[in-house]
Amino acid sequence: MNTLWFEIAVIATIAAVGNILFGHFEEGTPKWRRVTKIFLIMAIAVFISGAFGRFWFYVMLATMAVAIGLIHAWWLPKHGINGLTGEPKNKYYELRGWKKN
Repeated sequence: MNTLWFEIAVIATIAAVGNILFGHFEEGTPKWRRVTKIFLIMAIAVFISGAFGRFWFYVMLATMAVAIGLIHAWWLPKHGINGLTGEPKNKYYELRGWKKN
């Protein structure tokens, strides 16, 4: 476990589970952007862990979790969107800049 592959495995697992459970909320995002985001997060995670240590990798994960929590619990409801369901869809699509199908 003393290798940077551990961090890649953690990020890849989170991305896979997230895509399976929540991918429908990204239906309007281009595939290239979704893939780029995963590799960018992996690169940042490996850099942080390699340069500063695994503790700071976990701090990064916790910071991301808190940010996601704030977005879903406060920011989305502030804009009239349910943070768990993304409804009403028309408001969610408008906020994301997508056109309604």
